[in-house]
Amino acid sequence: MIFDRNNEKQVVALLGAGSMGTAIVRRIGAGKKILLGDISEKALERVSEDFGHCGYDVETMVVNALHRDSVEAFAHRAAELGPVMHFIDTAGASPNQANPEHIVDLDMVGTGLAIDAFSEVMAAGGSGLIISSQAAYMYPIPNDIELQLVNTPTEGLKDVPFVKEVAMQNSGLAYMIAKRINHLQAQRAAATSWRKRRARINTISPGVIVTPLAYDEFNANGEGYQRMIDASAAGRTGTSDEIAEAAAFLLGEHARFITGTDLLIDGGVIAAIRTGEYKLGE
Repeated sequence: MIFDRNNEKQVVALLGAGSMGTAIVRRIGAGKKILLGDISEKALERVSEDFGHCGYDVETMVVNALHRDSVEAFAHRAAELGPVMHFIDTAGASPNQANPEHIVDLDMVGTGLAIDAFSEVMAAGGSGLIISSQAAYMYPIPNDIELQLVNTPTEGLKDVPFVKEVAMQNSGLAYMIAKRINHLQAQRAAATSWRKRRARINTISPGVIVTPLAYDEFNANGEGYQRMIDASAAGRTGTSDEIAEAAAFLLGEHARFITGTDLLIDGGVIAAIRTGEYKLGE
């Protein structure tokens, strides 16, 4: 059977075929061409089959988010499929999954590579979304250093003394700093390369969201996460579908005046930290 006779479709590209990213694509991908990129062929096969059974038009591509050539090839493939209206990047590693260098390479530099690559192919009126983390709010970076970072091209970020001297100390610091730099990367792109394409880009910083990969963190520090959840105003974890609802708004027509900003979706964890209701590390 031919499920869709429309040949000229807008394109949605997702880098990182995990549960959060796929929830977002499900929310916005109906009637569009979906390009899924991930380093795992098995993950791509699984998600593609699931999407196909639900009536979505999906193509997959193995992508190594650490390599510029691979990410650029992914962006170029998206453009070959049609006008690229949406790009979502969820690729990353959490503190208990990798060492500091890998986190900086993937969560910071890799994100920058993707933002740069898609700045060359986004259609006018298109929108992008980088999935950051509430951890971005847990280690304040001095304003003068943030100003330096926001004006540093992707290739130079690892050479910034603050990154070399602070982020590399341990995986937790690497993760918090990389995620904050995600905000700065989106701000720079919103004001420069993506603006030139007349496209928008924003970030979302999820809190404790239950996903299969999140269990690596829960298994390593379950008591700490439990205290964090208990101290939050929501008193519970979040879901990928809740992130997808917010993502659909930021990517959609009702958010056309929003670019270069972050949306914190954490159930009140950062509010609890800032008011002293919860203290990190206790």
